[in-house]
Amino acid sequence: MCAANTSSSLGVDVCLERNSPHCPHGPTLLFERYASKGHHAKERYYACSACRDRKDCSFFQSADERVSETRSKVREEHNRAQQPWKSHEDFYKRMEATKDLKWKDRRFCVDCSLLLYPREFREHAKHTVKSSLTDEELRQPSHLLVPLENSKTNAQYLFSQEATEFLVSSVKELGFDRVLCVGVPRLHEAIQTRQSLGLNSLLLDIDHRYGQFYPPSLFCRYNMFNDHFFEGEPSRSICREFLHCNRGNNVVVVTDPPFGGRVEILVEVLKRMMALWKEGAHGPDSSKELPVMWIFPYFLEHRIVAGLPSFVMLDYKVEYNNHPLFQHSKKACKKGSPVRIFTNIPPSKIVLPASYGYRFCRECSRYVSQENVHCRDCGSCTSKDGSTYRHCKLCNRCVKPVYVHCQTCQQCGLPDHQCERLKDKVGCHICGSSDHKRRECPEKFNKVFRNKKRKTDTAQHLDTGMI
Repeated sequence: MCAANTSSSLGVDVCLERNSPHCPHGPTLLFERYASKGHHAKERYYACSACRDRKDCSFFQSADERVSETRSKVREEHNRAQQPWKSHEDFYKRMEATKDLKWKDRRFCVDCSLLLYPREFREHAKHTVKSSLTDEELRQPSHLLVPLENSKTNAQYLFSQEATEFLVSSVKELGFDRVLCVGVPRLHEAIQTRQSLGLNSLLLDIDHRYGQFYPPSLFCRYNMFNDHFFEGEPSRSICREFLHCNRGNNVVVVTDPPFGGRVEILVEVLKRMMALWKEGAHGPDSSKELPVMWIFPYFLEHRIVAGLPSFVMLDYKVEYNNHPLFQHSKKACKKGSPVRIFTNIPPSKIVLPASYGYRFCRECSRYVSQENVHCRDCGSCTSKDGSTYRHCKLCNRCVKPVYVHCQTCQQCGLPDHQCERLKDKVGCHICGSSDHKRRECPEKFNKVFRNKKRKTDTAQHLDTGMI
């Protein structure tokens, strides 16, 4: 599967391949840099799927590089050495040992993110240590662990209490009894601490630290950017059995990936998860999709819907405790959190809380935010960003209230926009068409066309003095 991203001069294709080389974070992605004017690819290489910064993972291999058997063995040994535990079962023994201690003797090292054995107390004496842990605190590890806030890798922005309660109540009201929590530890622990709900959950997360709090049956270390289970087939089997339980009925996936991740790759991984669920869905609903609730910023809606056409965006604004812009605070955006829920569940079935101003729009047959006013001309509630949109008759669509219609561009934009930029729509960088992307271009492998296009571009640059 390939995905594309573009800039003014260079673009990047990204492929999630089945047999790519591995780094400590699992299978790598194949990247292809290319010139935006349709020239041949400048560089094809493999790099880490989880870490966009080479400081976090230095893996790099040219696509055409041949790796010797000796180097492959060295790489495998390095990858094993980088793993945080010998086995999940061994790591979870820390939790079992801590539970056996009297509450006043239970200790957690905040600096090392580690539950401590009594023999380790002296070793961590100069560290920040939380003592006298209660059973309730042990059941809520997201409150003990310091969040990893690298938006390019972990981005552990934790749901607010209100957002967590909304997700729990929605899952329950929709009739689900199992929740596959992909990168949502706070939702997982909320379900696990309230057995009276009648819900079960399984957490998939790249953060190994949760392995000391949950056994393999409740937590699998997982990289959602390459569909990789770090414990291999045993963990994948646990996930498969969780999805296939009750012939695949009454299960929902809730995922909250890092916002810096490639949408197209996440779409592909979700499709793989849907296919895995499909293998065990033998009930009357086997023709349907695996229900999913994907938490992501509203401004990436077009990319998500392009890959998953059955998904729609809800108006619910997801807030986080440890992000100043995604909550009610002085630093927060006046329009509220920009994070939304994308789902293939019929939006009419998901009731948004009236206490926060949400209401039901009969024309749209879904719940909307209080500022989202129904437009008779468009036939829908059009607001996306938390402001009240207005209808532009010249554009024949609703636009943001700060936009003005530009006669030069023949469309609406910011008052101080640059006309040429507004007119320059991103399309195919090979043939110039606006109805498809580079990766789908029928001329992609036509050498005659590409050579002719390159000569034309060079001539144009000479005429304009760019070369």
